[in-house]
Amino acid sequence: MVSTRVLTPMQAVAWAAFFNFVAAFGFGVQVAKTVGKGVVEAGVVDQWVILGALTGAIMWNLITRYFGIPSSSSHALIGGFSGAAVAKTGWGALVATGLIKITVFIVLAPILGMALGFIVMVATLWTFRSARPILAAHAAIGLGTMAGGWRIVKTMGMRLTKLRPVGGFCAETAGAVMLIGTAVGGIPVSMTHTITGSIMGVGATQRLSAVRWGVAGRIVWAWVLTIPLSAVLAAATWLVLPHG
Repeated sequence: MVSTRVLTPMQAVAWAAFFNFVAAFGFGVQVAKTVGKGVVEAGVVDQWVILGALTGAIMWNLITRYFGIPSSSSHALIGGFSGAAVAKTGWGALVATGLIKITVFIVLAPILGMALGFIVMVATLWTFRSARPILAAHAAIGLGTMAGGWRIVKTMGMRLTKLRPVGGFCAETAGAVMLIGTAVGGIPVSMTHTITGSIMGVGATQRLSAVRWGVAGRIVWAWVLTIPLSAVLAAATWLVLPHG
């Protein structure tokens, strides 16, 4: 929404702040419950595991932000949580069923986002084929854009494919539909992954070559590496904490 000039940075941040606050009242906290109870055995968690998890996740987010790579903060936290717990008590600390569900949706979320983005874009173009729309999409980009997220905004909004306001609207709408469904279902998916898939779906309505697949490939590698590398960073952090 910022890169297509539909919203100014301050307007985007205002929307993000508002909806980040009210979302839990509308869609519940099922995702938070899944992360809190479905990744690591509850008895393993203490303040040191939490500190290690947060440190590992933050370090990975800073690395990907520096290189302008859209990665998942949710998955970084899950990886950090897992790595710190394994460092403390071994692999038995992990809840396999929860991690399998998360891994499956690492693949499904961007694919479904791409399909929905394609469908919404085609439907929008068909609906307004005889008129010049005045369209606006009220969607959140996130408070992080004000703290150094501009490289990621540039990658998502300009380098992945060429977006117009109508394309941004369709991508955000498709992403929102997907994310609302997974939030209600308590499935921790990545907003970044989903909206990336939606943007690719929107770009593909022009022609497949309109999507810069080389850029998309580098983004996918970041998705694959987020959980394991966050886990390694978190485990290393836990090991060097004073109790170690």
